[in-house]
Amino acid sequence: MDILFAQIQADLRSNDALRQSSALLLALQQSAAGFDISVIAKSAVEEIVASPSSAISKKLAFDLIRSTRLTPDLWDKAYTGIRNDLDFPDPDVTAAAVSILSATPSDYLGKLINDCNKEINACFDSVSDNLRYSITETLGCILARDDLVTLCGNSVNMVDRVSNWWNRIAQNMLDKSDNVSKVAFESIGKLFLEFESKRMSRLAGDKLIDTENSVAIRSNWISSVVDFVWKKRNALMARSLILPVEGFGATVYPLVYAVKAVASGSIDVIRKLAISPNSRSGSSDLDNAERFIGVSDVVSHLAPFLASSLSPSLIYEVGINLLFLADVPGGKPEWASTSIIAILTLWDRQEYSSARESIVRAVVTNLHLLDLSMQTSLFKRLLLMVRNLRAESDRMHALACICRTALCVDLFAKESVRRGQKPLAGTDIASLFEDAGVKDDLNSVVSKSLFREELVAMLVESCFQLSLPLPEQKSSGMESRVIGALAYGTGYGALHWTEPALEVVEVCRPCVKWDCDGRTYAIDCYLKLLVRLCHIYDTRGGVKSVKDGASQDQILNETRLRNLLLDLVKDLGEVNTPRIASRLIWAISEHIDLDGLDPLLSDDPEDPLNIIILNIRKILFNMDSTPNSTNRLQDVQAALLCAQRLGSRNSRAAVFLTKELEEFRSNPCADSVHKHQCRLILQRIKYVLSHPEDKWSGVSEAKGDYPFSHHKLTVQFYDASAAQDRKLEGLIHKAVLELWRPNPNELTQLLIKGMDLSAITVPPTAFTLTGSSDPCFVEGYHLADPNDGRVTLHLKVLNLSEMELNRVDIRVGLSGGLYFMNGSPQAVKQLQNLNSQDPVLCSVTVGVSHFERCEFWIQILYYPFYGVGSPGYYENEYPGEEAQNLRQKKSSKSEEAGEPVILRCQPYKIPLTDLLLPHKISPVEYFRLWPSLPALVECTGTYTYEGSGFKATAAQQYGDSPFLSGLKSLSSKHFHKVCSHVIRTVAGFQICYAAKTWSGGFVGMMIFGASEVSRNVDLGDETTTMMCKFVVRASDESITKEIGWDLQGWMDDLTEGTIEYVPEDEVKASAAQRLRISMEGIALLKKAAEAAKKHRVPKKSEDAEKGEETTSSVLEEELSREEVEHRALQAAVLQEWHMLCKDRATAVS
Repeated sequence: MDILFAQIQADLRSNDALRQSSALLLALQQSAAGFDISVIAKSAVEEIVASPSSAISKKLAFDLIRSTRLTPDLWDKAYTGIRNDLDFPDPDVTAAAVSILSATPSDYLGKLINDCNKEINACFDSVSDNLRYSITETLGCILARDDLVTLCGNSVNMVDRVSNWWNRIAQNMLDKSDNVSKVAFESIGKLFLEFESKRMSRLAGDKLIDTENSVAIRSNWISSVVDFVWKKRNALMARSLILPVEGFGATVYPLVYAVKAVASGSIDVIRKLAISPNSRSGSSDLDNAERFIGVSDVVSHLAPFLASSLSPSLIYEVGINLLFLADVPGGKPEWASTSIIAILTLWDRQEYSSARESIVRAVVTNLHLLDLSMQTSLFKRLLLMVRNLRAESDRMHALACICRTALCVDLFAKESVRRGQKPLAGTDIASLFEDAGVKDDLNSVVSKSLFREELVAMLVESCFQLSLPLPEQKSSGMESRVIGALAYGTGYGALHWTEPALEVVEVCRPCVKWDCDGRTYAIDCYLKLLVRLCHIYDTRGGVKSVKDGASQDQILNETRLRNLLLDLVKDLGEVNTPRIASRLIWAISEHIDLDGLDPLLSDDPEDPLNIIILNIRKILFNMDSTPNSTNRLQDVQAALLCAQRLGSRNSRAAVFLTKELEEFRSNPCADSVHKHQCRLILQRIKYVLSHPEDKWSGVSEAKGDYPFSHHKLTVQFYDASAAQDRKLEGLIHKAVLELWRPNPNELTQLLIKGMDLSAITVPPTAFTLTGSSDPCFVEGYHLADPNDGRVTLHLKVLNLSEMELNRVDIRVGLSGGLYFMNGSPQAVKQLQNLNSQDPVLCSVTVGVSHFERCEFWIQILYYPFYGVGSPGYYENEYPGEEAQNLRQKKSSKSEEAGEPVILRCQPYKIPLTDLLLPHKISPVEYFRLWPSLPALVECTGTYTYEGSGFKATAAQQYGDSPFLSGLKSLSSKHFHKVCSHVIRTVAGFQICYAAKTWSGGFVGMMIFGASEVSRNVDLGDETTTMMCKFVVRASDESITKEIGWDLQGWMDDLTEGTIEYVPEDEVKASAAQRLRISMEGIALLKKAAEAAKKHRVPKKSEDAEKGEETTSSVLEEELSREEVEHRALQAAVLQEWHMLCKDRATAVS
């Protein structure tokens, strides 16, 4: 390999362009094979880039530079060569030099833009198509990036130059060359995409923070380009038509984005963000007719390509952008229908089969733009398409869109009928199940797929979202028509959402018969919605009449619900999931109208009450079930609860249930708890039967709550079905919330609210890494990106000496779970020409492999004698040597920098809390999951705060209590506060937190606190010590092992140094001391009580006294330490409560 590299270097040193290009191609081949070609890159920079060469050699040399990393010395040489090539007579050489600008580091890029402004402007005016193409493509890639926007924020001149170049790129869209025009359209499209999604900056790995200047700079560019496209739209459309068909797709998005920005009025808000006087002219004075005509012209320009194009990618691009235009004010449903039909034709195209998820997402996201008839006609086909999607997230999102649109269509159609319009067929919820395959799957007992469960659960969750207040819309957008239609359907009645929900429970009734291999989530969702509807319409009281003030719609809905409950009673015998039987019985018996049943059918086996009692008996006496198929404890409890409620409501049910409960009490299958519960139920039923006039209806009133839902189960089932239920629940909830309650991105918030200080992110606090007497001052802060699993360390280096440092190296090493992207063990950043008191910024981005304590180890190497040698040191010293050898010696001599001075900085530690993400979880789910977490670590810490007595507790209602002052910083950490309980009468608390690691491991933390007054107080206010017990449970032992390795460090990460770790030995000693003090206090109280008793009561006989002493001694011997401490705490609680009541009484008087 050394021989090959030597041959390549020899060819690069030759003046033969053919040999140079062949050598560069061979070097690129070695680079692609994974070999280190840094030696060849050095020769390429010195012999090709920094010297006159052919355009092909220059282009290949720049490609070689992109595939490796250059030192700052080589970048200096490359910078000189690039700058010379920008003014080279051959335009192809200049085009090659322009292409490397996108790979130039940010510090050299800013300098190059300032120094070569004239040369770059000349490239736009060149007669060479290749040079104009190269400058347009390169600047379009780099001008929208975050790093260049930051450079513009620090220089007014650079802002003017870059703004001028964007205008030149926009003008190149009308260039005579097809290639230049196409790449100009692509560059403008990148600018718009970067403004919307910051896609390019994420791909470039930039982790910079947006400031007000950067937002204003981008907005200024956007407004000027949008104004140009709007004014020149007819010329741009004509120019796009004469492009080759493969280049037409690049022209679509820039035209559509600019026209929609003007038509929707968002360009006016962008101008306000730009804060530039030059961007105020434009479309603000346009009337609606002119804006609509502009949109119609673009639609007429793009529509023919949907039918005539043979390229699937072009059809998709045009269709998506027409859907984007169909949402503007005045948009027509025909625009959306034409696009959706064209996009759906791609489903069966073989060359587009890998993008079916994109097709479905595009259609279902814009389904609300169609008219009602076309929406209903698409439901059947869309469900079949969604069923065949492989990705679960795409399938859930598509189902959520379809279910929301179906509810929207149903509401809209019903409200239109109320207003006197003709009803439209196929607008009800049942139209979703018109397909024979979907209908058969719904009605069958067993199914191989989960799609029917996903569909039913998604429909029910969408109904619950419909019952909530609709989100507020402050601007027109993709959701405006959905919100408008839902508001149209629900605006005249708070319960109008119950009508489509009632259709859902009617259509999905067969789900209670499903056998889902133990999965119950979809059926639980169905029963939860059924219980909610029964509670709203009060089905217990029967069907209301007009005399009772009920409307015709209410009477019809209550009749439908009553019939549905009667049908479900008949389905009780066909339930195939054991866990569902008791839940269905509870839902029916809690809400069925018992007084409306025919008393003459009391002996009929088909009587609903007899069927319910028969199924209650089956559950009570069922001993053949296994723990994997049923939860007998919960089922029996539900059956007994149903028996109690039914017997309290109806006398006939009480008679039958008394017999069943007596038999169950005497059966061996009932344990002692169940027997005791049966006795209480029988007593209650007996009392109700004997006192019918004293019965209070509020005792057995229905609450509308479903106690068996997944979040309220108190027992954790460790089986596959429960895991699938939890997974399906998480996917559905995520899809529903993203669709119904989406979090607006930063741009949307800016467009709605304008520039707000809260939208600008403040950089974190920087930490000093060097000493006060070091010649270089270094401080740094880090930014974490959990989405990509990266951490970026930003450093600021300041030369504190009075002399200029010609060279400073920053060496960065890693420990813990950090790693460099290229796999190298360390990174070196070379800085040159550091002037005194002139700060220099640099950054390094690394990846995080796992949850572990991570540190950056930084060394500063500065060379005080670097570059001090005289430039003529080698001149005429060796007259007999060749010029090539002389140049090599001179280069090697110039690299000798002397011995560096090494400054070792403090390690920069990444807090463990920064490697966590808040995990939202309900308290019930949290406490259900807590015992199952296998890994555990405990520690104790203390902090002090001022105050004593009542002011030292959490009972202070007014003002800021210092009670939790030591835990204030936890609010800014990456934890979700699940719940907190503060005992207000004593100084104690319990707080629960939940989080997840970047890799998905669960971390739960409970903090228990108890305060005690400090005893050694010299001067000033008394201080109170808070003892905090930290209990951390995790799903993986490695997490708790890492936390327990440095408990003080973990507390510092949590509380930023406010809590001090206390070893367990000291905790036990302190507890023993508190116990001793408590027992001494109890002994003193006993002696005082005995003394007072002797003064009041005559002396007893000696035998009685001996008996009392014997009894007290026995009691004292029986009490354990825990019991004594518990009694002492009870006495303290009562005393504190007494003092609190006394303080309140004093304040009132």
